[in-house]
This record gives sequence, structure tokens and C-alpha cells, in this order.
Amino acid sequence: MNSLLPVPPRRHWSTWALLAGLLLLVITSFATLPLKWGDFFSADAVRTTADFLHGFAPPELSPNFLLKVGTATFETLAMSAIGTIIAAVFGALLALPASGRFGKAARQATRGVLNVLRSIPELVWASILLIAAGLGPFAGTLALALHTVGVLGRLFADAFENCPPLPAASLRINGAGPAATFLYATLPQCSPQMLSYTLYRWENNIRAAAILGVVGAGGLGQMLKYHLSLFQMQPAATVIIAMLLMVAAVDGLSYVLRRAMTR
Repeated sequence: MNSLLPVPPRRHWSTWALLAGLLLLVITSFATLPLKWGDFFSADAVRTTADFLHGFAPPELSPNFLLKVGTATFETLAMSAIGTIIAAVFGALLALPASGRFGKAARQATRGVLNVLRSIPELVWASILLIAAGLGPFAGTLALALHTVGVLGRLFADAFENCPPLPAASLRINGAGPAATFLYATLPQCSPQMLSYTLYRWENNIRAAAILGVVGAGGLGQMLKYHLSLFQMQPAATVIIAMLLMVAAVDGLSYVLRRAMTR
């Protein structure tokens, strides 16, 4: 019976070397960083934190302020949705050359552009665009779109490259051109995965849009920065609650839509 059991795969020395290097890196990181765990959990730190959090209660619930929060929430949602839609369109367009459909040179050049777009964080894009577009949600929307183009373009390109080739080959054998092959074979197979990627990035852009207001890009983030800078903790608590509820609602909606697409 023992001879019928599968033989476990042998570990190459490079695998053990990689694991040892990662472990050494983690140990070195903890050894070199000045982590003051004793000060963090001291009685004075706990008391100061409790006093700070006590200033957030109770949240501001006046009708006029809730109306402002609702308007800012809609602005944040609009920034994330429009930025994601723009990114999905341009990401799909750039994914075509990035997947190698127009030659190796076009693939490398397009992937280089996508790498640059996604390597720059949204906050940096927003800081740059605020100079050109001014304060407000327009700069935040463009910042989300530029960063997300780099992310979705790479994901869409990988989806095109990993698409099963048999349906496309069957159409080519029967005389279909490249455009028809892509539209009727490759795209239908990749579209559920592309929609799933887009919804997931929309979730991330909701959170990013709430943070972009810190640099003046509008929405809930700008309200939060304003009230915290003036030490108005109760209005800030209302804004934070609105952020949490918005993110939870969008996460739930996105999860339901992704489950529906994969059935």
C-alpha cells in the first residue's frame, strides 16, 4: 500500500534559499525599525487615545450637515464611478497592443506606458492634476482614471493573452478576419473576467476617492480634512461613518454582481 502513495515533490535548494532570505528580511526589518511597543501600550497612551476618541461622540446629526454629507457622498461615488468607466474603456483599448496583437514592439511600448500609469499613486496624480485642473472633483476623477487605466490595462491584456485559443483558431480556419475573431471568440470569453476586474477596481476607487479629498479633490475626503484641521471631531465622526457605510454598501453590491456573473 505504501508504494501506491504519491511521492512528495523534492524541494530545490533555491526554494529553501528564497524562504531563508524572506525570513532574514522579516527579522532584519523588525530589528532595524524603532518599534516602541512599550510606549504604544502604556497607560498614558491608552488614556490619551481614549480622550481623543471620546471627542468624536456624539456624531453631528443636524439636517443641514447631513445634507452636506449626502452631497459629498454622491460626489465621491460619482468620482469613483466615472473614473472607473473611463479607465475601463481606455484600459481595454490599450490592452489590445499590450497583449501582443500588434507586434512585439507595440506590446513592450504599451506595457511600459501601463507600468508608468499604475506605478504613480492616485494621490500623486491628484497633486499633479490639481495644478492644471484646479481644486475639485474633476482632478480627483482624472487621477483615479489615470492610475486605474494602468491597472485594468495590464489585467485586460493578461486576460486576452490567457484566453483559450481554440475558438479563435476555429474562426480563423473558416475565413474570419482578426477583428471578427476578436469580437466573436476572444472578447466573449474574457468579458466576465474583465467585468469582475472592473468591479473590483471600482471598490478600490471608492476608498481612493474618499482619500483624494485630503489634497483638495472634493468629496468626503475634503470634508474630513476640513473638520479635522479645525478639530471639529463630531462632524468628522459623521463623515467617517458615511465613508464606512458607503464602502460597505459598494463592497456588498460588487460582491453580489461578481457572484451573479460567475454563475
